Amino acid sequence: MTRVSQKQVAAVAAEICDVCRWLHQRNLLAAADGNVSVRLNDGRILMTPSGVSKARLRPEEMAILGPDGRVERGSPSSERQMHLAILGACPSARAVVHAHPPTAIAWTVAYPELSELSSTALPEVVLALGALPIVPYARPGTDAVGAGLLPFLPHQRALVLARHGAVCWGESLGEAYDGIERIEHVALILKTAQDLGHVTALPPEEVTALTRIRAALGPRVR
Repeated sequence: MTRVSQKQVAAVAAEICDVCRWLHQRNLLAAADGNVSVRLNDGRILMTPSGVSKARLRPEEMAILGPDGRVERGSPSSERQMHLAILGACPSARAVVHAHPPTAIAWTVAYPELSELSSTALPEVVLALGALPIVPYARPGTDAVGAGLLPFLPHQRALVLARHGAVCWGESLGEAYDGIERIEHVALILKTAQDLGHVTALPPEEVTALTRIRAALGPRVR
């Protein structure tokens, strides 16, 4: 496998910085929260560093891990085991984005018994995500976070992490980012509906029809 050039690495690092700024601007993370990784064409992994504000991240600060997960350069995110678990379980994954979308997290704090955000209330959930499961709480930065994701992989690309945040993987960095944006948008709509009265469901036959459309469209996040 041909090693990716430094110029190509720098280009991907710049894209990651753009995504981090977008996450910060959309209030999907704060300060040094969250982390992003991209699997390069040579199998190495470019990952955001630990403890650096995502609003001020520079391309040259990016860490590099080998295909086996060993650190080759820099100080990668303390959440790297979560990224490695996803990249290992999902061969088609090229990027992983983890953020702290506030409304999505708030649902898991207010309703710790939830196993998912409603997948029958909005057509966008079925069509864009398939479903939106909630992964049981695990202490951030531990191997338990990655282990908790495995039952949902590779079939689920967007996940809410109880009391912690959300994570999405994609076949491109754009897809992974879009998943996080979608999660928070859905969570906010559901919260607004709850504030106005209660969350209602689409008719079962409509959910079935939407599920068929989703199957025809394929598994990507939209």
